[in-house]
Amino acid sequence: MQRRKLGIDLEVSALGLGCMGMSEFYGPRDDEQAMRVLEQAVGMGVDFFDTADMYGPHHNEELIGRFLATHRPKVQIATKFGIVRKPGEYRRSIDNSPQYARQCCEASLRRLGIDQVDLYYVHRIDPSHPIEDTMAGLARLVQEGKIARIGLCEVSAATLRRAHAVHPVAVVQTEYSLWTRDVEAEVLPTCRELGIGLVAYSPLGRGFLTGRFQDGTPFEEGDFRASLPRFQPENIASNRSLVDVITALAVRKACTTAQIALAWLLAQGDDIVPIPGTRRIAHLQDNLGALSVRLEPGDLAELSRAVVALPVAGERYTEEGMKGVNV
Repeated sequence: MQRRKLGIDLEVSALGLGCMGMSEFYGPRDDEQAMRVLEQAVGMGVDFFDTADMYGPHHNEELIGRFLATHRPKVQIATKFGIVRKPGEYRRSIDNSPQYARQCCEASLRRLGIDQVDLYYVHRIDPSHPIEDTMAGLARLVQEGKIARIGLCEVSAATLRRAHAVHPVAVVQTEYSLWTRDVEAEVLPTCRELGIGLVAYSPLGRGFLTGRFQDGTPFEEGDFRASLPRFQPENIASNRSLVDVITALAVRKACTTAQIALAWLLAQGDDIVPIPGTRRIAHLQDNLGALSVRLEPGDLAELSRAVVALPVAGERYTEEGMKGVNV
């Protein structure tokens, strides 16, 4: 397994595993199947699992906790706090207070069955709460040994600088893929200036960049993509044009469309670790195959030209969801 370093000292597999979909958002869950995927991932060298207390809510951390207790693999665990949800409800709010961070951290440790979280993210930023206060509270958890490193999700460059001035931020997590590249404008350059790693979620565009979605592709019950602007019928046809370019390159490279999308992201820098999520072993194996795909400068230039020439139709979240990004 290829390795990459995030920030100063977090060394992980070059591809991590996003575990969210094992609990909700992409259709019905299957715990037995999820456990097999986790086992296969570890067997193939993946040692970086990404979760959050709000996935389920709580179910995802409990699932990973059961896996860790049974298999005891040496994996790095990243989890998150800050999005407040009640069981059975999707409606949510944000709480970045140090008191809530401590409460969530201690609960996550219990669910995961570990003594320390390797990477603890602020899942979404509350613009009404001073980031300095949040970071000071997290710094105390670092001092107590409950978390090893602090991360921020979907943060603006300005907020990142303010946070980093209080306590080092190890990692920023944000959506990043061939159809979501806004991080390149300010956030990624700021991360590199400050020595902060970048974890890219939804590196396959929530599955769209694999070529799976055609006009009329049905969604399973509970699949939140059905509500996202980019997956609306009027936008799918337009967005397929970018996928067609990726697929054509995949044919020439004798690999899959998903592998091209991941290989492109891996080629953007050794300080970037994508965390594609999946509930199926076949998809896991396909994703990891991207590590063997080499894109030449001409290939990368071709993809960049396509992104410019074929702008994506639709925002990546609903109007309400977009309020939580780049804060």
